[in-house]
Amino acid sequence: MTAAPHQAEPARPGRALPDTQQGMRRRNLARVMHSVSAEGPLSRAAVASRIGLTRAAVSTLVDELVRSGLLEELGPERPGRVGRPGSALAVSARGPAGIGAEIGVDHLAVCAVDLRGRVRSRAVRYGSNRDGSVEPVVERLTALVRQVVAEAESEGLWPAGLAVAVPGLVARDGRTVVRAPNLDWHDADLGALLPADLPLTVDNEANFGALAELWLGEGTPRDFLHVSAEIGIGAGVVFDGRLLRGTRGFAGELGHVPVRPDGPECPCGGRGCLEQYAGEKAVLRAAGVEPGEDRVGLLAGRAAEGDADVRRALHEAGTALGIALTGAVNLLDPEVVVLGGALAGLAPWLLPSLRHELARRTAGPARPVSVSDLGPQGPLLGAAHSVVRAVLDDPAVVAERA
Repeated sequence: MTAAPHQAEPARPGRALPDTQQGMRRRNLARVMHSVSAEGPLSRAAVASRIGLTRAAVSTLVDELVRSGLLEELGPERPGRVGRPGSALAVSARGPAGIGAEIGVDHLAVCAVDLRGRVRSRAVRYGSNRDGSVEPVVERLTALVRQVVAEAESEGLWPAGLAVAVPGLVARDGRTVVRAPNLDWHDADLGALLPADLPLTVDNEANFGALAELWLGEGTPRDFLHVSAEIGIGAGVVFDGRLLRGTRGFAGELGHVPVRPDGPECPCGGRGCLEQYAGEKAVLRAAGVEPGEDRVGLLAGRAAEGDADVRRALHEAGTALGIALTGAVNLLDPEVVVLGGALAGLAPWLLPSLRHELARRTAGPARPVSVSDLGPQGPLLGAAHSVVRAVLDDPAVVAERA
């Protein structure tokens, strides 16, 4: 795997830069990048108008970003504008790329996303990762990462970092999986096993799913509760455009909220957890459906055909989700609840009972429940885009080494 032109870890989205002249320059570089990324192609004059700097100051910043390969000039702006046409600027289609990876219970996935937000390469491998051994899973994931990086490099991209979504609790160090019950992992240091030539961030899959919804969702507000599922169920809490992580970084473990305290034992050690009623395995069991590669598609297909057992299982899962979400909604008062991950594909049969429980249990007016357009791709896209956002938030990490 070719090492990136720099080895410094990219800034995490929202990290404060020092209040110095150098810090101001770095913030202004980021403002230019975000402006062009959000609204481009734009001329230098248009960028200056949007961020409130002089055209001369913006031109200096733009020249630096063009030299570093983060922005590219597309030529004169379209005709019809008054005055001398400026050169239109766009975020580069070559250069840094975010590498996102997902470790699922029954699959591995990796993708490369360029600074324009386009997926340029993607690889998936299906198969169980539930044997309790970390090393073989990481070896398989590393092979996929190398494959995707090679494909991205063939298109003129280089990896700015690697972000990995996992179905478990991740320590604040951003590399150690403290506990992943459905994988039977405990205190697994992925940073010691994954490629050392890429800056690494590991996070819970629900957190990356929530960030993907924040950055890519159509009309998503800045305050919401995002619920996603595969074998397990997780939640990401976003307030004022920022992810709520909690003291240890473990916020959002909705799947282990007990909905029936005397219910069946859960791999986490508790009893009657939400996952025992609304997780994929629980729904398949209740529906009398044998697991297959496309479990969600199988359930959705049978539900659409009117299978009474499947519809009953999904109704009960929606009820359990509504009970668990009621506590979160009463405590946090989000603007909206968003169903993502596998739940998005089953929404037509989950939502009626879920909304019913929320309406009758919520202290105030029931919160609206929407369905993510990203579906099960959310965690993977969120992981890759987190690397891209880190470059946009602190492009000087790249520009200073150009």
